[in-house]
Amino acid sequence: MGNVLRPLDRDGLRAQWRLSQPFPYFVIDELLEPEAAREIAAAYPSFEHALALGFAFSKVNERRKVQVTDAARFPDPVRALHEALAGKEMLSALEEITGIERLVADARLRGGGMHITSASGRLDVHADFNLLEEPRMFRRMNILVYLNERWDPEWGGALELWNRDVSRCERTVAPKLGRCVVFETSAISFHGVTEVRCPGGAQRQSFAAYYYTKEAPAGWDGKAHSTVFKARPDEKVRRYVLMPAERAMDAVATRARRVRGRVERLVSRAKK
Repeated sequence: MGNVLRPLDRDGLRAQWRLSQPFPYFVIDELLEPEAAREIAAAYPSFEHALALGFAFSKVNERRKVQVTDAARFPDPVRALHEALAGKEMLSALEEITGIERLVADARLRGGGMHITSASGRLDVHADFNLLEEPRMFRRMNILVYLNERWDPEWGGALELWNRDVSRCERTVAPKLGRCVVFETSAISFHGVTEVRCPGGAQRQSFAAYYYTKEAPAGWDGKAHSTVFKARPDEKVRRYVLMPAERAMDAVATRARRVRGRVERLVSRAKK
């Protein structure tokens, strides 16, 4: 496979990053070389096949979506994309464009990799987790690359960028082949995906990767947090019923895991 990424207009992207609202981001309509884009898109597995390769989401906030993070399971064209996004040239370009220094790519692609969403899939508005504990690194930037050779706007699946109190959607980006969105990861970088309504046989495809620094961002309040989901203004049932119910169930499951862990440790000590 030849070159995957096209040269970046660093000056133009730097201006986008600085002027964008509601948080720093930029959009590239043709990040990928056209032939590479088609090869990568064609290499994606079907939703059904992806179920055996990765992790499937089936919660209120995220459903009918599979993510494959193990690069050893990537088809060769997808692996080439992964390596290009994590390469020194890309990291150097992103540092120059954004001003965020000493970026590190996550080789394990935690939360990233191949994302495949089928009909009725959704991803609610959220701000991403901000800290990896092992190794300790601060999440600073998201990159999303879309790999849909044909996508009708009526099929939904658009990326939404929301303001800090999730009262207004500031930008909508359709998942067009080769299009890329890069945005700063912060406590206010709320984003989501509209419900996918593609017909049978179609699926929404993207590749996600995240960049980190060992140093905390300026103004960090010292608090680590997991993904924070918010309901859209018109989603009252989700806000007042579905989301609180899921949070309660998650809290019960977390306490159960902790209790089970303590019991297992006590049993292990008793056997010694």
